[in-house]
Amino acid sequence: MKIIARDIPPRAAWALEQAGVHPLLARLYAARGVRAKDELDDGLGRLLPPSGLKGIDAAARLLADAMAQNKRLCIVADYDCDGATACAVGVRGLRLLGATHVDYLVPDRVTDGYGLTASIARRVAERGADVLITVDNGIASVEGVAEAKALGLQVLVTDHHLPGPELPAADAIVNPNQPGCTFESKSMAGVGVMFYVLLALRAELRARGVFDASSAPGTGSAGAPSPAGGSEPREAGSVGAPRPQPKLDPLLTLVALGTVADVVKLDANNRRLVAQGLKRIRAGQMPAGVAALFTAAGRKAPVATTFDFGFALGPRINAAGRLADMTLGIECLLTDDAGRAAELAATLDGINRERREIEGGMRDQALLMAESLFQEDEEPPPAISVFDPDFHEGVVGIVASRIKDKLHRPTFVFAASSAPGKAHELKGSGRSIPGFHLRDALDLVAKRHPGVLLKFGGHAMAAGCTVAEEAFDVFEQALAQVAREWLDVAALTRRIETDGPLAPEYCRADMVDTLHREVWGQGFAPPTFSEEVQVLSQRLVGEGKNHLSIKLIHQGNPIDAIWFSHTEPLPTRVLLAFRLDVNEWKGERKVQFLVEGAQL
Repeated sequence: MKIIARDIPPRAAWALEQAGVHPLLARLYAARGVRAKDELDDGLGRLLPPSGLKGIDAAARLLADAMAQNKRLCIVADYDCDGATACAVGVRGLRLLGATHVDYLVPDRVTDGYGLTASIARRVAERGADVLITVDNGIASVEGVAEAKALGLQVLVTDHHLPGPELPAADAIVNPNQPGCTFESKSMAGVGVMFYVLLALRAELRARGVFDASSAPGTGSAGAPSPAGGSEPREAGSVGAPRPQPKLDPLLTLVALGTVADVVKLDANNRRLVAQGLKRIRAGQMPAGVAALFTAAGRKAPVATTFDFGFALGPRINAAGRLADMTLGIECLLTDDAGRAAELAATLDGINRERREIEGGMRDQALLMAESLFQEDEEPPPAISVFDPDFHEGVVGIVASRIKDKLHRPTFVFAASSAPGKAHELKGSGRSIPGFHLRDALDLVAKRHPGVLLKFGGHAMAAGCTVAEEAFDVFEQALAQVAREWLDVAALTRRIETDGPLAPEYCRADMVDTLHREVWGQGFAPPTFSEEVQVLSQRLVGEGKNHLSIKLIHQGNPIDAIWFSHTEPLPTRVLLAFRLDVNEWKGERKVQFLVEGAQL
């Protein structure tokens, strides 16, 4: 473990502070690449314009034509939180804009696998759809799109994943990562892409006279949602006076949730999308299902944070796709009935508890298997792959993440496929460390060992693949070989980047509240501080005695700290990396440190 303080450009920090930014926030923002206060403007008018997305005009025309002809639209979703929120945004948004026939279908993780397959295309056609719209998938679905086209469907692909060597022959593709797309935010989640398609569709309908042009956005070229209200939807192609254009900004609560839950990089555009969603939730403006999920998770919407999205709401929606049917999650996000939302949120909460139980047993078993790959006095292999026939395929990704966090190695966890006729196949999910692009690594394995990977895809930090059971050993060795070639000692050493020492005057509950209100996440890390402290006492707490409770002295002041899922004692003086939190007990709010790591 190596604790490293981020570089804080003094001129940028000074400029931000002179512009009125709080001194601590100025320092934190400067360390994350912010150079001027206007970069912190999260107004809708600062969103990147939809016009920068390749294919978005064609997508808007396709949808506008379909609505004018009263065609039936069907969204093919994905079974994670990004896919669920993207589906809900698509269904809600299309209906707001006047579409009268909007359906959706979500593949089953076990029987269907990922993406638009040929069988999914046939099911969409059997439902009587005319237009198939993918969200958070489709960019690699060459065969699925071909089947849909052969069945007479128009196809719109909206996705954010990296494309393969061949693009599907869809009528329109909107994906910031497709070749030739100059859109600046390459990190937009699937839900963000669908939201942008709706913005472009609304502009197209406005140009066609469906909506009153006088209520066009007054926020510049970004094409941001208008504050104008909307009357009851009418058929998009009907004759009559234009109606006020509907507001799309209520959808930003779902955009924010899906963006954070998918752990995409929070670049400036994504931070604005998330900030706008958080503002609405804190003001009580959210779908019934989102409010119900806050209640089920025991979180407070008026003080919502990105942490709530990533660690409370997101996992409950994801649990449906892992262990049950993601339709439950999507219906929770679509319903406007508070009672129905509460029932669905309670069901999702129960599924998530079951997921945690399954994960706990799998995590312990997988970690034992991973640790058996090396001696106690040895370093772990450069990449880790484990398989057990009793593993649940819906939880392999979470378990891979836990092992990756523990051993700091790219990790794949495999389970036997439960799909009919696929018992000989293993489905794996991987998580990576900085410096090791997981999808590119899989691509290299596939080229070096043709036939080993039956299917693969994903991102730099997370990917999935399918291998024949008899090929597992070949895959394990091949991935480890790529890791040996790509990763050096520095990359294989766990590093925690921090914001350096914390002045004692900032150890206040109101300062912690200020920090929590900001938008933090992947690529814009939450504040983590580091300095040497004196440990006064420590003890194991929790039901399983697996958390270390610490009393320490920080710059002459006593403070409590806790290190979750850590049982090894600390020396009396130690360099700690920690985040700030507030512990509430009997109405008293006291600052505590959440320990992230120690350099011994």
